[in-house]
Amino acid sequence: MKIKLIALSATALLAAGCATTPSDDEYYAKAVSLMKAGFTDRGQAKVDRIDQDRLQKLCSSYESSPIPKDVAAQIEKEQLATIKYPADGKFLGDHKKGERIAQSGRGGQYNDDPKQPSGANCYACHQLTKEEVSYGTIGPSLYHFAKLRGYGPEIQKYAWNKVYNSHAFAACSSMPRFGHRGILTEEQIKDVVALLMDPNSPVNK
Repeated sequence: MKIKLIALSATALLAAGCATTPSDDEYYAKAVSLMKAGFTDRGQAKVDRIDQDRLQKLCSSYESSPIPKDVAAQIEKEQLATIKYPADGKFLGDHKKGERIAQSGRGGQYNDDPKQPSGANCYACHQLTKEEVSYGTIGPSLYHFAKLRGYGPEIQKYAWNKVYNSHAFAACSSMPRFGHRGILTEEQIKDVVALLMDPNSPVNK
């Protein structure tokens, strides 16, 4: 994202006839300034979404180059520490509800009702069931997730962690931090984990 913003601001500055060559940080600051000037708060969609948190800034700095192994390991360690586990100690909810959450892409847009739960939009990046013929391939197929890995508590915990904060296992992952960023509630994450883990789920059929 940072590289794209720098390119955007570079174009704007050149068009303005800038005599000197600004640094990448100056380009980035100018790009953010231009974006904030061009957008306004609208409902729950606030302009401050442009501001990156520490993790996003760090990942953006490696957008055009591989992340060093030691940096990736530190990111994963830090993100693993952010994960909060269910209060009742149970990782599985209702896989039928989990399927509806996986199918839904609603939530977070200015015209979505913030009082209504968000979806996870899982099919945008993953295959989950053989019945669904329209799915993305940005992420790996999750079909037969537990059937291939096992149904035990350790795999359940792994699935919870991955949904809650994917960066704990893949630094600078493209997958949203559903729990850490508050996109999904605790109950919703349980339902999504059940979709992956329940032997009766269509994922494991």
